[in-house]
Amino acid sequence: MGTPDKRAAALAIDSFLRALGRDPAVEPELAGTGERVAATYLEELCDGYEVDVGAILRRDAIRGATEVVALHDIQVSTVCPHHLMPATGLASVAFGPGERLVGLGTLVRVVDAFAHRLTLQEDIGEHVAKSLLLYLSARWAACRVVLEHSCVSARGARRHRTRAETVAFVGDASLRTLALAILGATS
Repeated sequence: MGTPDKRAAALAIDSFLRALGRDPAVEPELAGTGERVAATYLEELCDGYEVDVGAILRRDAIRGATEVVALHDIQVSTVCPHHLMPATGLASVAFGPGERLVGLGTLVRVVDAFAHRLTLQEDIGEHVAKSLLLYLSARWAACRVVLEHSCVSARGARRHRTRAETVAFVGDASLRTLALAILGATS
């Protein structure tokens, strides 16, 4: 993957607006839009590419044991790679720790790192769960993501308040039912 180029992104947004028949050089309300959109994507919506999840989990891990760690209703914002439109909602994470734990804020940062990329909803949960297994040696891990996609509400089907739910589970299969119950998953 290449290095982000904020200036090129801003120029591309301005070009995109002109292709839509709107000229940022002529319409005062569009002045600076290219720069603002480029900054928003590079510094907020897609800043997860800059995060080394493994390094965070290794750095923040402490020794400790408990049966289950669960964190519910983490606010999530992501961008659909198909339409470049936002999706927002909630994620919940649960795992059965091995010998290592991390703080709850670390779990939030891990979710954000994967959500703040051009990514499919299904992949967010899958990456979170696999990372907890890989870097914390968890016995099992699960992540539930429930999002409202603006590509469903603002275009195409135009169905407001429609939510998509995905659940990822990895690890000891005999604990899958327990994990889904902890997450309140419907699948």
